[in-house]
Amino acid sequence: MNMLHLAETGTVATRRRAMVDYVMGRGNVEIDELVTRFETSRMTIHRDLQALSAQGLLRRVHGGVTTLPNGIAESSMLYRRRRAMREKKAMAALAAGMIVPGDVIALDDSTTACCMVDHLATMGDLTVVTNSLGIASTLAAVPAISLMALGGRYHPTFDAFFGLMCEQAIGALRVGTLFMSVSAVHGVNAYHQEQDIVKAKHALMRSADRRVLMADSTKFGSNALNRLADLSEFDVVITDDGLDRAMRDRLLDHGVTLRVARLCAIDTVKPE
Repeated sequence: MNMLHLAETGTVATRRRAMVDYVMGRGNVEIDELVTRFETSRMTIHRDLQALSAQGLLRRVHGGVTTLPNGIAESSMLYRRRRAMREKKAMAALAAGMIVPGDVIALDDSTTACCMVDHLATMGDLTVVTNSLGIASTLAAVPAISLMALGGRYHPTFDAFFGLMCEQAIGALRVGTLFMSVSAVHGVNAYHQEQDIVKAKHALMRSADRRVLMADSTKFGSNALNRLADLSEFDVVITDDGLDRAMRDRLLDHGVTLRVARLCAIDTVKPE
């Protein structure tokens, strides 16, 4: 019975992941289309959509479902992991080039920071401070990395720790470089949807000698609820070459030190 339950649970999870991918690829999908596509009942589809909506992965509308981004969807870890991955990988590679063995660095809970993990694993001796459970779990298996995981209240949507305990732990530390990201950039200001996360990011910024913001080009011109900082408060802002020239010029005129990651760099395949 237990094995049957596990198998059924795995089937549901697999179907729901496939459903998210299907809807994301189309933007808007009707219920009847999902019933046909996944060969199941309308009741099952409604249960799936209720669960996915509660996680902020999909948004139900009259007669169907959509992935049009809203504040909740932007916050979802699974949504963010699927969003702008080429851009994030390019920025992560550029950011990793700023690190040398022996450095003490901090990584926030962002999926962009998560993309740096593979680079860190091959760098030798590093001390890494993070409130991300996913990053900590991966780096814990790397012998050359001294890991400092920040405690606090676990937030499953972000797979990370926040709250007073987290902020106090950060306040007791000093790191060389902080690598972090945000939900949105509007004008020359960075924003995030969640107030508790803004507090943790502020604490990380205060603890760092050097602050590096990674924001892919799709985040520019978008909105989130809480203002985090002026972009000029970061020592370096990394984005990708999808950012338009007018915005680049505006940032430079504002005194922002800008570094641009080339997307073609991650698409290059070395000949065998």
